[in-house]
Amino acid sequence: MVEGDMGPGGLAVAAAPVVESRYPKTRRIRFPFAQSSKYYVNNDMVFSHFVANLSGSFPPGEEMFIRSVRRFADEITDPVLKKRVAGFIGQESVHGQQHRAINEKLIEMGYPIAWWDSEKFVDWVKRVEEFLPPRIPLAVTAAAEHFTAVLAERVLGDEEIQAIPGELEIWNLLNWHAIEELEHKSVAFDVFQTVGGTEKVRRRVMAVMIPLLLLLLLGVTAYSVSKDPEARRRPLRVVRETYRLYRGPLLRGLIPELRVYQRTGFHPDDIDTGALLERWQEELFGTEGTLVGYLR
Repeated sequence: MVEGDMGPGGLAVAAAPVVESRYPKTRRIRFPFAQSSKYYVNNDMVFSHFVANLSGSFPPGEEMFIRSVRRFADEITDPVLKKRVAGFIGQESVHGQQHRAINEKLIEMGYPIAWWDSEKFVDWVKRVEEFLPPRIPLAVTAAAEHFTAVLAERVLGDEEIQAIPGELEIWNLLNWHAIEELEHKSVAFDVFQTVGGTEKVRRRVMAVMIPLLLLLLLGVTAYSVSKDPEARRRPLRVVRETYRLYRGPLLRGLIPELRVYQRTGFHPDDIDTGALLERWQEELFGTEGTLVGYLR
């Protein structure tokens, strides 16, 4: 860990941005998804609906992220940043493909998440983007990438999360997605700064997004659970599992880590995840990595 200040919530923050020497690598990968038990995360109904909605949101969200960066392609002249942007776009594109594949299975299992990728919702998102100044969707992307990087660091770095029983291929998907979120966590941020994005806009966008994203995730999960016949039969189970998710290692203390983004002069690489990333790159894609056989 690079020495530096301790951010909110005890999050280690480097004294200066870490220089990233590697480019995000586009891995052409395919997961052999098969029908699983409906509550595929530890037989936990609420947690399973939460993960299903995260997965549902990824394809349209990542396509929006790609569009927001591509709008400024002509303004990016630095060859290093150009190559990093290409890696970012490649990774986000494959994320969308693989999450669409698992989302089809989740919909077959009864999860009401099809609306995330519906033409109506996607068109609405595009209309909002067109209405806003182009740097605002880019600032939204940079902020969302911090959100996903924080979750990715928790998923990969917390032994309690990794010990949660669940469907193997879904955990493989989440772990793969998590390492790539850490690999490209600063790309959209650097594009935003390169094209003249200001500290004021960056911080204001995140100030709106923290409550908005959390309320959205909780709201869509509540809606999803409410459509589950098991939830109507066993309301006490819903209460118990909702409390367990709220107090569990994935969400516990999340807001202080998100608010690190609000620090003046913040850069995503201030948060040193290098050692964690290297460990999981080797574990998943090293010579004997568990996901090497999934690469195409």
